[in-house]
Amino acid sequence: MVHHVLLLLVVIGLLSLISQWLAWRLRVPAILFLLTSGLLLGPVTGVLNPDELFGQLQFPFISLAVAVILFEGGLTLDGNEIRGHGAIVGRLISWGVVIIWVAVTCMAHWFIGIDWTLAILFGAIMTVTGPTVIMPMLRAVRPSRAVGNILRWEGILVDPLGAILAVLAFTIVIASQVSTNWIEVLILLLKTLGAGLVVGGGVGFIWGRALRRYWIPQFLHNVATLLMVFTTYALADQLAQESGLLAVTIMGIWLANTPGLHIRGLLDFKESLSILLISGLFILLAARLDVEHLQAVGWPAVVVMLGIQFIARPVKVALCTLGSSLNWRERVILGWIGPRGIIAAAISAVFAERLEARGIAGADLLVPLSFVVICGTVVLQSLTARPLAKALGVTEPEPEGVLIVGANAFSIELARVLKEAQFNVVVSHSNRDGLRPARKAGIGTFYGSPMSDHAERTLDLAGIGRLFAMSRNSELNHLACAYFANQFGRREVFLLPVAIDSPETGDSQHAPSLELPGRRLFADDVSLSKLLSYMSKGAQISTTTLTEECNFEKFQEDSSGDRILLLAWSDKGKLAPYSSKWDSIVGPGWTIASIALQTQSSSPAMQEK
Repeated sequence: MVHHVLLLLVVIGLLSLISQWLAWRLRVPAILFLLTSGLLLGPVTGVLNPDELFGQLQFPFISLAVAVILFEGGLTLDGNEIRGHGAIVGRLISWGVVIIWVAVTCMAHWFIGIDWTLAILFGAIMTVTGPTVIMPMLRAVRPSRAVGNILRWEGILVDPLGAILAVLAFTIVIASQVSTNWIEVLILLLKTLGAGLVVGGGVGFIWGRALRRYWIPQFLHNVATLLMVFTTYALADQLAQESGLLAVTIMGIWLANTPGLHIRGLLDFKESLSILLISGLFILLAARLDVEHLQAVGWPAVVVMLGIQFIARPVKVALCTLGSSLNWRERVILGWIGPRGIIAAAISAVFAERLEARGIAGADLLVPLSFVVICGTVVLQSLTARPLAKALGVTEPEPEGVLIVGANAFSIELARVLKEAQFNVVVSHSNRDGLRPARKAGIGTFYGSPMSDHAERTLDLAGIGRLFAMSRNSELNHLACAYFANQFGRREVFLLPVAIDSPETGDSQHAPSLELPGRRLFADDVSLSKLLSYMSKGAQISTTTLTEECNFEKFQEDSSGDRILLLAWSDKGKLAPYSSKWDSIVGPGWTIASIALQTQSSSPAMQEK
């Protein structure tokens, strides 16, 4: 028996890994593969029965997993970010949520026939469009910058807000079963709200103070915070049943908005943990699906899904974008993309189990109904969003912008030159102070790892189609190239060696492997150390525009080999890092960026800056 359980746990872990890998490889939401894996293990083959595998520990585990996911969502809810993403995002996550809530509630009651109170709960659960399903879809669709930013931030910000709304709706359902007196219902609701706010806010305040003043050693931050999340959840639930999820969400929001508290490490840890929990959780939830319950909701559930897709979401977007600068094509694609995601499935499973335990009729329909809507919206939008966006003409052109990994004197100067040439450019670095020169120059920056789950949700790659890995950490450069090769294509991933392994120096410590995970950036004898050395001696990046009188061949002759060639771009916005093929590519109208190794005179036929 023990060996059987161990084998099943290993299988769940392997399927989780395979699902996440397939999602990354195919650029589709991982939820599709996770749900498929769970359905194959559970209802289809009967290999996995979560109720037998975990017994009484199953739903405590699910509840704690959901608590971690909601806490991590709360950590991303920074008030400054809400204020910084325009009126449209604010409308979508405020009264836009109310529109979806009301619409789904009515459809669930009319078409499924569930009680109004359960319909209110289901409507609240379906308000969430999480970033874990939105981001892969945006990478595949590549909508216009305005549309992409709105969809991305709507998904990020509505996640914890939708969870809070679902908790409140759940409390109303429970209260209505306890008493029909609206005063008693209101008292129970206030008790739940009070417990969640007091415990979540109180623990958030104390723990934020402890972390900020370094009362807890750095190596314990992540583990200790995880235990505090569990403690907060359990304590709030003891004070008022079902307030635990609200409390951990409030705790996350409090920490995210604590001045002077750096939560980057917490986010990285919680992101990794969330991936593991989400993967296993979805396989287990899908494995628990009852075929009879799926048949019970049947076609009415499909009608509800289509109603959300074709009525509720478009109406929400139409009302929330009134008076905005978006054209009708952008509004159409905004109204089409809005898949339900992970929070919806997880919360529906937790609430359904607790409602069933109380003997509430129709509670067993919440999970299959949620899964039909989630699968339907994700599949339908994944298949149609890209063709629709192209037909409407709201896709980005071939991206020529650059993501630069590593902030140093050379990379920031190169980013400045690219920005002046009207290319989108973002500099990524794990040290906030290292990004200060880039921010002062008005260059786009990203603080943290561009390979993290946080970057997956928040890093704006609109108009960016290639990577320049040029940090002082060769391992980070290789990792970045391997990560973005799938997204940008191997031909658009470039690596600049930190140093060149040479007989003269005998320094091979930082030399990259012979098999690069991308293309070599600049000439074979150029390294980051070499470029930084020249810049420390006063060398600067200059730009030279070629003309009919002075072509690339003439430019090379005048340079006398005393320049390091870096980049070239055409007057039509085509960017080409240096390669041996420049002779056939670069011509009149192209601009060359290079570093002059010594002062030299330029031909008057060239325009040099």
